[in-house]
Amino acid sequence: MILNYIPFIIIGATLIFSTIKILNEYERGVVFRLGKFTAVRGPGLIILIPGIEKMQKVDLRVLTLDVPFQDVITKDNVTLKVNGVVYFNVQSPEKAVISVENYIHATSQISQTTLRSVIGQFEMDQILSHRDEINSKLQTILDDQTEPWGIKVSNVEVKAIDLPIEMQRAMARQAEAEREKRAKIISAEGELQASEKLAEAARVLGEQKDAITLRYLDTMREISGQGGTNTTFFPIPIDIFTKLLEKKS
Repeated sequence: MILNYIPFIIIGATLIFSTIKILNEYERGVVFRLGKFTAVRGPGLIILIPGIEKMQKVDLRVLTLDVPFQDVITKDNVTLKVNGVVYFNVQSPEKAVISVENYIHATSQISQTTLRSVIGQFEMDQILSHRDEINSKLQTILDDQTEPWGIKVSNVEVKAIDLPIEMQRAMARQAEAEREKRAKIISAEGELQASEKLAEAARVLGEQKDAITLRYLDTMREISGQGGTNTTFFPIPIDIFTKLLEKKS
């Protein structure tokens, strides 16, 4: 007798399974009745009319989309490989299901084309030094383009920039030359400051007759204070040479 009811039990279980749906807090269900959009339901327990209503789930959480490496020619004709990441979420489940076939795939494709287009508008040096500006421009363009699909692009980041080997070597040579230039400038500035101080010292010593003698004695004291020195000093008055020259004249 029980075997006779098995088909009915199976049919009943199938109807219950297709009628009762449970959606998580971060999910919404886009319900179609006889192929026509009816409502967005959820979260919680959802009851559908078997055979008449169908539901498609939509995740409202922020999704992370990796943009693969793209070959890009910059404004100054340098070939780069650039990849990125896009953060977005569904704001309107109805539009995300009705307006586009697969909103994740569509967002991925438009992210790749937009990345190539925007990077191509900048020179290589700008790409390396103005990441924030490029990220902001990418986010604005993608947000505008995906808005009709019910998508909100919250952030876009350029992850990596792969430079050709030849360009890396050229940049290394440029950086080395720049360091050498700064070193020479610093050395020249040091020489200038030293010469200014020496000129000032010479002026002071020239104005004070006994100053050079005191400096001479101080130098003798410093050298004689060093351990293990064999240097012998014979103090000679500084003005003796002046007197000798005066006698000759």
